[in-house]
This record gives sequence, C-alpha cells and structure tokens, in this order.
Amino acid sequence: MKAGQPNQSDLLCQLTARAEDSRCVQVNHLDHEVIPLLAPPTSPHLGLRGPRPPHEPAEPTDLPPPLPPGPPSVFPDCPRECYCPPDFPSALYCDSRNLRKVPVIPPRIHYLYLQNNFISELPVESFKNATGLRWINLDNNRIRKVDQRVLEKLPSLVFLYMEKNQLEEVPSALPRNLEQLRLSQNHISRIPPGVFSKLENLLLLDLQHNRLSDGVFKPDTFQGLKSLMQLNLAHNILRKMPPKVPSAIHQLYLDSNKIETIPNGYFKGFPNLAFIRLNYNRLSDRGLPKNSFNISNLLVLHLSHNKISNVPAINNKLEHLYLNNNSIEKINGTQICPHDLVAFHDFSSDLENVPHLRYLRLDGNFLKPPIPLDLMMCFRLLQSVVI
Repeated sequence: MKAGQPNQSDLLCQLTARAEDSRCVQVNHLDHEVIPLLAPPTSPHLGLRGPRPPHEPAEPTDLPPPLPPGPPSVFPDCPRECYCPPDFPSALYCDSRNLRKVPVIPPRIHYLYLQNNFISELPVESFKNATGLRWINLDNNRIRKVDQRVLEKLPSLVFLYMEKNQLEEVPSALPRNLEQLRLSQNHISRIPPGVFSKLENLLLLDLQHNRLSDGVFKPDTFQGLKSLMQLNLAHNILRKMPPKVPSAIHQLYLDSNKIETIPNGYFKGFPNLAFIRLNYNRLSDRGLPKNSFNISNLLVLHLSHNKISNVPAINNKLEHLYLNNNSIEKINGTQICPHDLVAFHDFSSDLENVPHLRYLRLDGNFLKPPIPLDLMMCFRLLQSVVI
C-alpha cells in the first residue's frame, strides 16, 4: 500500500461517517489511540460542520421504498411484487405495495387491485394480455392521464375505480360494458365530447370533488347514458343545474356547489328519481319555483345549509326531509300538507293516502318549540322531528 493511501477499513469508515453525518474514527490496535480520519472541519465556537453532500433527489427519499417481493406463487405468471391467492386465480392483489409501475398483468386476471400506490401512468405493455379484465381499482395513485389504447384493449371491463388521482379530464375510449365509473377526488375540469355516448350499461357515474363548472356540461354531455341510476356531481363549482341529465336517474347528488336556482319543472322528466341531495348550495325561495320537489317517486330530499325561508311543497310519498340550517321562521302545516287535513278524519281507513313523511329535520333555523299541531295532524307517520 502506498504511503498516505487509506486502507479498506479507512474507506469503510469514511463512507459510514458520510452516510450518518458523523466524524470518522479509526482505532490503532497497537496502542489503542483513537485517530480522526478526514473529519469535516468544525468551528469551535459555532459548532458548524463543513459542506454536506448534495441533497438526494426527491425520488426515492420522498416515497417509501417498494415492498420486497413475496414468496413464490403457485402461479408462474404471478408478478413477484403482487399476491395471487391460490383460491382466487382470477384476482391479482398489487395494492398498498408502494409501486411506481404497473406490472405485466397475466391474461387469466379478471380482478385487479392496484390502489394505494404511487403509479403515475398505465403502460400499454402492462395490459396487452389482460383483455379479460372486469374490475380495476386504481384509487389513490398519481395518475394524470390514461392512454386510450389501454382502455380500448379492455372490452370486458365493468368496474373502473380511479378515485384520488390527478386526472384533469375524463378518460377517453371508455369500454362500452362499463357499469361503474368512479372518478371522484381528481382535478377534472374537462369532459371530452361524446366520452359517454357508448356507455349504455353505465349505472353509476361519480365525479364528486373535482373542478367541474357549468361550461363543461353541454346538452349532449350525458347522451348515451340510458341506464344511469346514480349521478354524483357534489363538491364542484356548479352555479346551475346540469342540463339533460339521463331520465332513468334514481339518485342525484349535487351537494356543495354554488347552485342558486332550479329551472321550473326541472325534475318532472325523472319518473324514477327517489333521492336528491342539494345540501350546501345557495338556494332561496326566489330560486325555487312552486312544486319543484313535488314529484311522484321522491323518497329522500336533502336541502340543508341553503337560504330557504319556507318549507317547499312535497309529494305524498316523501319519507325523509332535511331542511336544517336554512332561514325558516315559521311552519304552516296546513299549507305544506300534500292533502286537505279534513280528509284525515278517519286515519285508519285511508292509510295509503296518508303522507309518508317519517323524518323531518328543521334545526338550525329560526324556529322554536312546540311543533305546530297542524303539522302533526297532517304527517301522522312522523317518527322524528328535529327543531
């Protein structure tokens, strides 16, 4: 060894010191003297060290490392970073493994779980043989855009979950057999023209917690959604009711927008509509035409946290009505009763026509007990009234 050249122990000590940001020492085994080796200069007064090594890049220090491969699977084609249950050969579990990339999906897989990772893209190569996929869960990743070539190769896909990602628009080329499309908690502000036009089997469309404004929705945006039962547009920035919502709808969620008015007769074209949520908007009596919610099949109506001053007219079948945190000062049971109070002189003989309201919430208004007698005389099936 040349003079002045550190031996292997010296180098190891220096590397350890650099990694731990500490002084490197070497023990002289001849006389047990501790000798510092290449220690960074230190100010005796300030305690400051010399220059530190350059900061490591954001990757991988900002993300936890991928989990180590699991034991070998009974299926030779099972990706080592995932789990293939022996008793469920059509499922592939790659969730919560700190993955950055989608592994190559075997052709036998129908149910794919990739949620809770750090995936930023969906490579065509990973899905080229997975044409039989029926269910994909990609919730809680970092996906910004979906290559339409990926979705075009998945004709059997029925459920697509992509909540909590970074999508800026609804993916194109959606498989026509989709029944559920969950895209909540993204950054979506665009819906490409005709993106839903072939989804005749779609039952649920969840777009809540995005950045959708009135200009995004055109008269033909929902064209083709003949079977849609649930539409969730809550927590967006809508000021108006969305146009041309599919007539088959059963449940409509529009909470936490900025909606001020409801067009006259807006809900009349929905014969199956049973559930409406319009909490946390800017609705007032001025923006609610008479009989806006007096529709035949409505069972549950949420209008909490608005600016409503009078109880709106309701239908005979409504069972739950939420009007808390509005500006209501008084209630006239005779006026809001769906039928003439005189018709209920014999309660037992006409149960079918008795108003079905069972739960009424009115707290957070300007009302005080007691509950008006005419209200109780009309809604005789009421089980709970909150004032």
